[in-house]
Amino acid sequence: MPIFDLYSKRQRRARGEVSDVYTYDDLPTPLRVQILHIIDDAFASDYSSETVDAYALVVKALCREYGVFHLIPGRRDHRSELFEFFGQEENTERALDVIELCFSVATSPDRWDSREYFADKFKIGRDAVNELNLRFKEHAIGFRFEANHLIRIDSEYVHSEAVKPALVLLRQKGFAGANDEFLAAHEHYRHGRHKECLVDSLKALESTMKAICDQREWTPTKPTAAALIDCCADNGLFAKSYESQLSSLRTLLASGVPTVRNNMGGHGQGSEVVVVPEHVARYALNLAASNILFLVESNAALGK
Repeated sequence: MPIFDLYSKRQRRARGEVSDVYTYDDLPTPLRVQILHIIDDAFASDYSSETVDAYALVVKALCREYGVFHLIPGRRDHRSELFEFFGQEENTERALDVIELCFSVATSPDRWDSREYFADKFKIGRDAVNELNLRFKEHAIGFRFEANHLIRIDSEYVHSEAVKPALVLLRQKGFAGANDEFLAAHEHYRHGRHKECLVDSLKALESTMKAICDQREWTPTKPTAAALIDCCADNGLFAKSYESQLSSLRTLLASGVPTVRNNMGGHGQGSEVVVVPEHVARYALNLAASNILFLVESNAALGK
């Protein structure tokens, strides 16, 4: 269903009441209700067996993971149980669990296999995700659903120009390992595990270069970030027209995520606990996204 730009919305924007600062620890009631409407549309709530099965899958998965028999005891059907749980759950992370799982089910490739009357079996899922992300933005909630995961975002520009394109490119054949590590880095960042975020950011960057080297049958001297960067550069991953800038480019790649990770996240922390600030983790994650995007696009530019 399209999102309507109502008069009241336009007036709130005109009065400057729409925040540009994202929040992460609260899902307001109006947003929760809107999300339930989207889920209802995405699951095609026509009381068919596919719809009933979809709600049952989500509820049973959550119950198993939480170690309980019911999300809401006494409810006769899974839809009402899920809706009531989501509407009243005070733990924001658990509410986000519901969103992520429901939209993963709604966009599953086999979700609509038996619905022959849908000309585009994936359109409903795509439309649902698009509306969800627009609702998040409308309420200044700093999450987006991308690649079957809820991704925390701090800047709409960085996300749209670096993170999202990197996620799209890493879904290509040969980059599965880098994709898993990049998503893991986002998951660590979302949950405040900043050291782990740094480590997986580097792993994703390294795996991207390893994948390119494997595709091209290039052999780095060592499986380290520095050696992989050297190997990619020596084999002409960067276009000849950029040769004059190669030194500064290699410095950027070599001194970004690897250095941050080596200094703060990748080695023993000694007698004192090392605390990685959120802004450092965010910097590493965004830098990894930009570098991954550059590397994969450079590889594509080389051709077969």
